[in-house]
Order: sequence, then C-alpha cells, then structure tokens
Amino acid sequence: MQGSATRMPPTYYIENYGCALAEFDASIIASLLERAGFKRTPNIEEADVVVINTCAVRLDTEAKISKRLDEIRGLNLRGRLIVAGCLAKARPSVVLRRAPTASLVSPQNVHRILEIVSSTRPVHLLDGERDTSFMPVPPLRDRVATVMVSEGCLDNCSFCETKLARRTLRSYPPRVIIDVISELVRRGAKEIRITGQDVAAYGLDLPARVRLPELISYILDKVPGDYRIRVGMMTPNQAAEIIDDLIDVYRDERVFKFFHIPVQSGDDRVLKAMNRRYTVGEFVELHRKIKGAYPESLFATDIIVGHPGEDDDAFLRSVELVKSLRFERVYLAQYSIRPRTLSASMPQVPEPVKKARSLAISEVIRSVESEIYGSYIGSELKALVTARGFKEGYYVARADNYFPIAVPARDDIMGAWVKVKVTDATYFDLRGLVVSPH
Repeated sequence: MQGSATRMPPTYYIENYGCALAEFDASIIASLLERAGFKRTPNIEEADVVVINTCAVRLDTEAKISKRLDEIRGLNLRGRLIVAGCLAKARPSVVLRRAPTASLVSPQNVHRILEIVSSTRPVHLLDGERDTSFMPVPPLRDRVATVMVSEGCLDNCSFCETKLARRTLRSYPPRVIIDVISELVRRGAKEIRITGQDVAAYGLDLPARVRLPELISYILDKVPGDYRIRVGMMTPNQAAEIIDDLIDVYRDERVFKFFHIPVQSGDDRVLKAMNRRYTVGEFVELHRKIKGAYPESLFATDIIVGHPGEDDDAFLRSVELVKSLRFERVYLAQYSIRPRTLSASMPQVPEPVKKARSLAISEVIRSVESEIYGSYIGSELKALVTARGFKEGYYVARADNYFPIAVPARDDIMGAWVKVKVTDATYFDLRGLVVSPH
C-alpha cells in the first residue's frame, strides 16, 4: 500500500523592536500570515518567511537592528526576508546595506504582507497611507491585546525620526475599533491597550471630530464585559484640550487610572528647542488636575537628557521636576542624534556630560519610585491578572491604578480578579501573594 506524505503548513518567524505601535503592526502581520495558513516557529532558520519589524526612535536601537541584520545575512536563510516598520520607512538605505535582498514594508502597508510573501522577487512597499477602513483582529498575548486607534501626530518635535515613518495623522473610525475590541473581549481579552503616537490627537482628522473621551465612552457603552482599558501616550498640549472630559470618562471602573504624558524636559528653553508646544507650567497644571481627580493614579512621563540646548541649569530643572511631582514612572532616555531631524543640526551636548546627567537623574528617579512603591508593602489590593511575567513562574496582575504586581503563577488565576497581599517592592513594581479571589 502506497503511503501519502503529509504536507506541512508554511512557517513564519517574527522579531519585533520598538513601541506599542510596532507591537500592534507585528501582531497584524502575524494575524494575516496565520489566516493564510502559516504557523509561527521559534527557529529562524526553519522559517519560510522571516519578518524583522523595526524601530527608528534611537541610535542604539538602530545599531542593534543593524547588527541583527548582519547576523541574519550570515545565516543563509531558506525563507523570504521581510524588513518592516519605522526603520524600513525612514532609512531604507540603512536596511538594504545590511540586507540587500530583503523586501521592505512600511508601517502603513503591513496589511499588504501577503503581497510580498506571494511575490517571486524582493518588493518595496514604502509609499501610501494606512488604510483605516478595516483592522484585522490582533492576536492576544495572554489576556492582553494592543489596539492602535490612530497613527501619526500633529506635532513636529525637533528630535523625532518617527515622524518620518508615521507622518500623517490617520484615525480608525470608532465602528472599526469597537468591532475589533468586541471580538477581542469575546476571545478572552481582559486588558485592552489603546495606543497611538499621540492618542490625545485621536479623531482630529475624522469628519465627525470624535475625540478620545468620546471614543472611550463609545467602547464602554457598546462593548459589555469584564475588561479594562489602558490608555496610551498623550502629548501634553493635546491632552490639555480634552483633560476635563477625559477625567470624567475615567470614572468608569473599566478604565485603568493610568496616564502617560511625556514632559521631556523641566526647562522651557529646552522645550522650545525641542519644538514642544507647551510650557513646564502648563504641564504642571495638567498633572495637578489629574492628581486632584485621581490621587492614586499611575502618572508616567518621559524625560530626555542631553538634548541640544540643555545646560546644567536646565538639567537641574528636570531633576527638580521629578522631585516635586514625584512621578510613579519615568521613562528616561539619553538624547541620541537621529538623521534628518532639526536637533541633529544643533550644537550637541558632549557624550560624557549626557552620561553623567543620566546617571544623576536616574538615582533621583529610583529613589522617588522606591519610596512610592515601598509605601504599598503590607497592603491588600484588588488586581486583574493579565499576562505572564518576564521571570518564569510569575504572572503580572494590575491594580486599578495599573501598578504591576508580580505574583506566583497559578493556572486558575489567569484572567481573574484576585486580592493580593503586597509583600515586597522594587522601584519598578510590586511583589505579592494571592490571598483570595476578589
């Protein structure tokens, strides 16, 4: 009797670099490949399609990606290499020097990934705008889903290269977002991360001018279920326009009391050099409003150290801002030159000075956050378990204010509300034990 060979499905391998937007685009790529019959593999050398989804925000990230592409070039892959994302769009020559036979796809064209896969030669899809009339349902990571509600922004920061890759503000209509979130909740999503370059600018390009607070209200009204929304990064100037309505919609328990609003510098002169459209005083007022309404909220911000124009006094103003506002989370970056940006043409702060300032403000940030997180030791918090932790054997639970709590993994608590006894803390998270289902 003659046997018949079983045909194995084609496989894909994907690596992702960058922010939540890159995570969303990578999930769309994965979703479309899997709908076409591909299966994911952890082995790059076995894959029929290899996707490297890139980031262009920082010089060290570009160097890391370049090194990885050099390594991949030496592997003699059997599959098609596709380089996607912001670096492919903003600096295609950098990518092609390392991977001359790669196909390139911009963030706006990720929905066309199957065109590249079916082509017999390298394809470069770098032009055009994102099609916001539909959104493939992104896959879940444990009980977490990332949904990009808009791409692009209305600002033109001097230091930003992402603007070259995601230039035009394009918002998904509410009906598209609601349909996708409804399906994600149906599939078991508990944490919905709404993301964008500047989610506070959401809707300014739509005919109906639906703003972020209205979008959140629509989601809460149209999507029933036991889930939580985490709102992504907002620029201070756009957030200030909607903050009163946003504070109001946050009163719904299904919205995590989390705000991510980058200040970037505590000095007005540096903010002007950065082409940021607000003053330190305006940012402080924004922070005051939020903390007045939600004192226990997690207020996250970004600070860039060593941007052109930052002298010792300007740097110390950033330090004082951290001390006075006591942010629950600070994402610190040391300024790095990005090609084709205005900041690159300005007189630069010497590298040793930038490094020394980074170390100095890092100590202040660590001290402030250690005090804040340490104050929770001994308390019991209601928390939602949404994802596996970075350390094996632990899950991440989120308190109402989005504070992360590492708890020992148990099969019965993933996706569940639990009561957690906080037993320890670092400057970055809480540690605890599940004492009962909530």
